[in-house]
Amino acid sequence: MVDVGAKNPTRRVATAGADVVVSPETLRTVADGTAPKGDVLAAARIAGILGGKKTPDLIPLTHPLPLESLKVDLKIDEEIPGIRIEATASTTARTGVEMEALTAASIAALTVYDMLKSMEKGIRITNIRLIHKAGGKSGEYRNPE
Repeated sequence: MVDVGAKNPTRRVATAGADVVVSPETLRTVADGTAPKGDVLAAARIAGILGGKKTPDLIPLTHPLPLESLKVDLKIDEEIPGIRIEATASTTARTGVEMEALTAASIAALTVYDMLKSMEKGIRITNIRLIHKAGGKSGEYRNPE
């Protein structure tokens, strides 16, 4: 792990995103709440939060952080067609929370896949990315997309 002991704790926030592309028919079952495994968005939201909290257990060399907040939002987007996921993590620490936000978005996307795979085999998880980060030595970053 990188030694962050000499750094001062600062407020750090990161937002990551992912998109899950499905057919319009599959998306309709999500919107209607009639998917065979149940409420897709609720299950994915909780899974994303749990995944983000487990980041140091999943990704080698990440620091365990005292997360102050971890929020996962999922929105149906008929233009994709699919589900847009945004995860925002925050802490006051010596290192950033980008990996926690990225892990939360990724786990939420994988959960959507798992919840819908019996209905559609061609589901695609795309555009996993850091959207925004603030705090720390490198300051603020905003994805230009």
